[in-house]
Amino acid sequence: MVIDYVKISVKAGNGGDGAVSFRREKYVAAGGPDGGDGGRGGSIYFKVDSNTSTLLDFKYKKKFKAEDGKRGEGARRIGKSGQDLYIPVPKGTIVRDIDKDVVVADLSKEGETFLIAKGGRGGKGNTHFATPTRQVPNFAEQGRKGQEKNIELELKMLADVGLIGFPNVGKSTLISMVSSAKPKIANYHFTTLDPALGVVSPKYGKPFVMADIPGIIEGASEGVGLGIEFLKHVERTRLLLHVLDAAGSEGRNPVEDFKKINSELKNYSKILADKKQIVVANKMDIANDETLIKEIEELCKKEGLTLFKISAATKEGIDELIEYVAKELENIPKEDIVEIDEMYGFEDEIEDQEWNIEIETRKDGRYFIVSGAPIERLMSKVNIYDIESLQYMQKILRQIGVMDKLKEMGITNGDMIEIEGYQLDYTE
Repeated sequence: MVIDYVKISVKAGNGGDGAVSFRREKYVAAGGPDGGDGGRGGSIYFKVDSNTSTLLDFKYKKKFKAEDGKRGEGARRIGKSGQDLYIPVPKGTIVRDIDKDVVVADLSKEGETFLIAKGGRGGKGNTHFATPTRQVPNFAEQGRKGQEKNIELELKMLADVGLIGFPNVGKSTLISMVSSAKPKIANYHFTTLDPALGVVSPKYGKPFVMADIPGIIEGASEGVGLGIEFLKHVERTRLLLHVLDAAGSEGRNPVEDFKKINSELKNYSKILADKKQIVVANKMDIANDETLIKEIEELCKKEGLTLFKISAATKEGIDELIEYVAKELENIPKEDIVEIDEMYGFEDEIEDQEWNIEIETRKDGRYFIVSGAPIERLMSKVNIYDIESLQYMQKILRQIGVMDKLKEMGITNGDMIEIEGYQLDYTE
């Protein structure tokens, strides 16, 4: 069974509370506060694991929690930090934050890790709260709560070439002939219920991975059958082999099949609709209707598509097809099809740290220079020439108190702000 879509919840560990304690030793008068800080809560990470190929484990476990940090102790002893939790996921897992409705990670590399929920910071012990006028602080800071999130995991197949077409057109037979993949093959619809991967080693060119995508039917883009699940697997392929039944053995017209499949691709995703296709007219060994073959040839000529006539059962034309595919792949770069929210987690970092913002003025006070660690971190992720990115930057500057501080210093409309070398006019 292939499980390729799950929803789970994660809860990072809470930070331990700071301790209220006073140094009490013989011959030491008024030892003062010595309460230690609480330990940080454990964080939660996703980690790509080569021993995991599906999301099946998440079918039985939906909630994950990391260990809490321990409370601080006297003598300035810091509480033990909670243990981080690493959740294994298969290569090709897409991570989406359900509550924010953004894709936050595309885990496609062996051993890759991604922080999904940060553990809460430990609270400060009463040592930190002693002042000349408050020498006996009877309080400490509570630990911060760990992040809690609702997450969607989706597994997308990592293949170079995808075989698409109606059920029973010979996709499974083709992949079994050109690779070591052994899908179950029989003369009835939906023999293949799970996508199958096979490594193809052409005589000339680099090996590539081919995916036998289960038959897509009309209405798949709207969820008919298992259509949506199948279409998701096609998205990461670089090249599509559109397999047609040139013999019309199912009583269908292959040209009409072609149009219906492409309509479903277009309805589901522009990315899919724009992928390069090669038309593969299969079952030529039993294709006796010359009219059907001519219709396929005219279709390919009209659409500007390359056509290969093969018989997967007898291996006729397969070597030429595979050699051509290998050459085509050399000219098609591997691209990420998922748009990741690069700013994800930055707001959480602001809440988690004590930021040091510096603002200085020049000349008559009409020129303000903003600097500091959070500003460097923010600007490393901002595209100053993109309006949405600029709006996000302004939001963060307000959130971390920069704009309030500038107002306190008397900034007015038209004054200049310099941030990491960029100059911006201030407007209310």
